Amino acid sequence: MGTDDMYYVVKTGDTLWDLARIYGTTVEELQAWNGIRDPNIIRVGQRLIVRKDNSDYIPFPGADWFKTLPESPIIHEMGIRLIQEGCSAYGHTGPSYQWNAQHRDSYAMWQRKLHFKGADADGWPGLTSWNKLKVPYPSEIFA
Repeated sequence: MGTDDMYYVVKTGDTLWDLARIYGTTVEELQAWNGIRDPNIIRVGQRLIVRKDNSDYIPFPGADWFKTLPESPIIHEMGIRLIQEGCSAYGHTGPSYQWNAQHRDSYAMWQRKLHFKGADADGWPGLTSWNKLKVPYPSEIFA
């Protein structure tokens, strides 16, 4: 977490949708920054990152986030980076915003490019491989 991150303590009646609108971000970003699996479940008193410092790259949203099959600009931007790294199973359509088998296959190529093997090259992102991919913030999130 950066030194310029902004935090918010959840109050009764708050929703991620409202917080995203107030702080100029998306529900998906709030989920990724705070490790929230279900966007409908936040707790009163929970301390949330609501704005990230000026880091150039998206922090790892957590392995479990990908297994929820998210639909997010982050997924699309990740796909673009995978294509730039020569790790594409996207065919002619390019990367979608919804996590799918093409993303997983492309990410597995990336893991193998990093010399990961076995379960470490299964296509599910991990912290080390994500940080090496350097996925930039999508312009539509902070436009």
